[in-house]
Amino acid sequence: MWCKGQIAVVLLIFFLCDVFAQPRFKGRKAMAKHQQPAVLQYFEPRAGASQTVTAQCTDSEVIVTISPDLLGIQKPVQPSDLSMGGCGVTSPVGAQPFVIEAPLQGCGSTVEMLGAVITYTFTLDYNPSPIDGLPIVRTNPAVVQIECQYNRLHNVSSNALNPTWVPYTSTISAEDVLGFSLVIMSSDWSGPSSSNTFFLGDLINLQASVDSTNHVPLRVFVDSCVATPGSNASAPAYTFIGNNGCFLDSKLTGSNSQFVSPRVAQSVMQFQLDAFRFYGLTTSSIFITCHLKVTLASANVDPLNKDCSYNSALSQWSSVDGNNAVCSCCDTSCANPPPFRRGSGALKHRPRRASEWSTPAEWQETISVGPLYLEQFSPLSLSQSLSGQQDEASPGSQFQDSILGAVVGVLAVSCVAVLFLAYSKANGIANKQ
Repeated sequence: MWCKGQIAVVLLIFFLCDVFAQPRFKGRKAMAKHQQPAVLQYFEPRAGASQTVTAQCTDSEVIVTISPDLLGIQKPVQPSDLSMGGCGVTSPVGAQPFVIEAPLQGCGSTVEMLGAVITYTFTLDYNPSPIDGLPIVRTNPAVVQIECQYNRLHNVSSNALNPTWVPYTSTISAEDVLGFSLVIMSSDWSGPSSSNTFFLGDLINLQASVDSTNHVPLRVFVDSCVATPGSNASAPAYTFIGNNGCFLDSKLTGSNSQFVSPRVAQSVMQFQLDAFRFYGLTTSSIFITCHLKVTLASANVDPLNKDCSYNSALSQWSSVDGNNAVCSCCDTSCANPPPFRRGSGALKHRPRRASEWSTPAEWQETISVGPLYLEQFSPLSLSQSLSGQQDEASPGSQFQDSILGAVVGVLAVSCVAVLFLAYSKANGIANKQ
């Protein structure tokens, strides 16, 4: 009995020591177990100096930590001037550094699926407010793009017991999983663009695609695209593709915007947008939001499922997939296509084909990319302008060179004359002697 009592006392002491050794968190949020650093990209000079912005991506949110000296110029920023897709600083008032906690599917985030990687993109904006009582600011706006990248999860487990038959519900679930993507491509279409800065006069290459690995062959369409100056649906907005796949920008402005024909694959649609800026706005950024949808690759294109470009030289619409007749509604309304004629010549309404029924929700998705930054002049045009100024100045330089050559010629002739006279005098003296 005495031994059992000693053992009980010892166990009680160990239990109490373990309890009091546990850390206590007061007012702090426990971090998720799975964390990884975010990818940061800065689009303004001196924005996000070394170690002034850090971010951690968790399973459900991104935690952004911002130093008061955001720009690295010893001028602290105000927390009220920081925002991320409309979400402000979440750390307590007066606490430093500043912290913004944003859910992955909130605060203006955009989602992009490329291959086996899902990327959530956030935009941290710093817009300085005037100094109290004065109409001036001493810092420039800044933009920091934050990306959280995750590997796509599949319904496969290495530890699972594989059945000898495939359940019907599992087959349907796998076929309904479609991975849409919208990517800004390089000028030669070899891969994603390494820069998101463009100049007026550039063609912005974009590529829409769908990953149909577990599905029958599909054909992707760009149903509509809208450009806005911000990540939210803020005014102004410019619909450059609409009416079920009509590239309206080329018809409205006579631009070089177009769908690239022919397709590189049925599951891929490449298109080019002639760069532009929003009039009257100081910001040079634009966000592009496109609605993508797919049909069976074996189905015929029709007025509701098409991609059409406008040829200004020929004043006509053309389909990427060859049937230009489906583009005839681009100048009216493709939601209600006109009737067609049969052999009798009478106008009749044809029955709706299977591809014209409303697209299932799993076969369409809206995706955004941005920000893209548009500048008015490119370095190339600036260098050309400078060389032109040099060329204009060259006639003056040639005139100066002509004067200098004439002076040198006169001096040379004078020197020869002086030497000749000296030689003649020397010969005359010698003859007399």
